[in-house]
This record gives sequence, structure tokens and C-alpha cells, in this order.
Amino acid sequence: MQPLATFAVALVLAGATALPISPGAVSWAPGVAAQRMLAKGQAFSEVTAGTDGAGLIHAVIDIDAPPRTVWMVMNDCRLIKKLITSAETCRVLQGDAAQNGWDIKETVTKGNLFIPSIRNVYRSDYQPYTLIRFRKAGGDLKVEQGEWRLESLNNGAGTRVIYENLVAADINLPAPLVREGMRRDTAKVLANLKSVMASLPR
Repeated sequence: MQPLATFAVALVLAGATALPISPGAVSWAPGVAAQRMLAKGQAFSEVTAGTDGAGLIHAVIDIDAPPRTVWMVMNDCRLIKKLITSAETCRVLQGDAAQNGWDIKETVTKGNLFIPSIRNVYRSDYQPYTLIRFRKAGGDLKVEQGEWRLESLNNGAGTRVIYENLVAADINLPAPLVREGMRRDTAKVLANLKSVMASLPR
């Protein structure tokens, strides 16, 4: 994913700015509202307001597949259009996730009346099959940094996928609308991932 490896919301934000997540910060865990959505088999996504229009994104979904399988789908450029419906292209520019533990990918997403097409270049650092940290390495976005975590469920038969990012969008729309767009789009990407996993042969 744009790590999904970014699979994330910054793909749909023109000029998004992601603020750094402190290396020593306590990782987010699903609260009561998130647990209710997970119990229904649905994705949970929230975006809380920060300073200067920033949005802190937390999202999670449970998937009935092992972490390694989910990991492979998340990082396969050939599946990007199934995960991010606005994606046009995805390619690896440098590195090798399997050999080097990192890569640099480029994704291009389609724009609309309010958001232009976006070319995003990002570096992903991998800890198979548990953690993907990503950050801007070029392209149209100003700054980008975040992570995806994969937690084993049911003795390895399932996976909890957690996404965290702190983003400030530099676009000509009210901040509450931008945050709501981030919330919806993040949940949609996670739901798409779950659907793709369910369609794979067992």
C-alpha cells in the first residue's frame, strides 16, 4: 500500500504534510468504539483535529488471513488498483523489500474537481511481517511519515492491521471536510484490503 505501503490517505491529499511520529511514542491501540466495529467485521477509522488544521489518523481492521499473506498483498504493486480505487500506477524505483528490507515506490492517483492527480514517491522500511514505516522520498507531497502494524490473531490464522499517521493537508477546503475525507478514505482502503484477502484461494 503506498505502504499499503503508503496505502494511505495521503494519496488523495494534494500537498499533504505528515508530521513525524516520535520513535518512542506509545503506539495506538483500538478503544471501545474501534472494538465495536471490529466485532462487526468492519474497519474503524478516526481523524482527530490537531493544530493548524492537522489530522491525527488512527485506523484498524481484522482480517481472516495470516500476517504473511496480508503483508504480501499490501506490498504488491500489481494489486494497487484493487486497494486504492483512484490509483493509476505503482512501481518500485529503488531497493528491494525482500533483499534489502527497504524500497522506494512511486504511485500516481487520479484527481477530481477538487483534488489534482498526485505523484507520490515514498520510502518504506520493512520488518516482516509486522511493521512498515514509510516517509516521503519525492513527488508532489510536501512531507509524509507514518506506519502500518500487523498483529497476529488466533494463533497466526488472522491479522489485525493498524494504521497511524499525523497529516496536515494544504488544500483549499475547510479542515473538517478534509479530515472527514481522510476518515472515509482510510476506512475504504482497509475494507478493500479485507475484500481482496477474502477473494484469494485458500
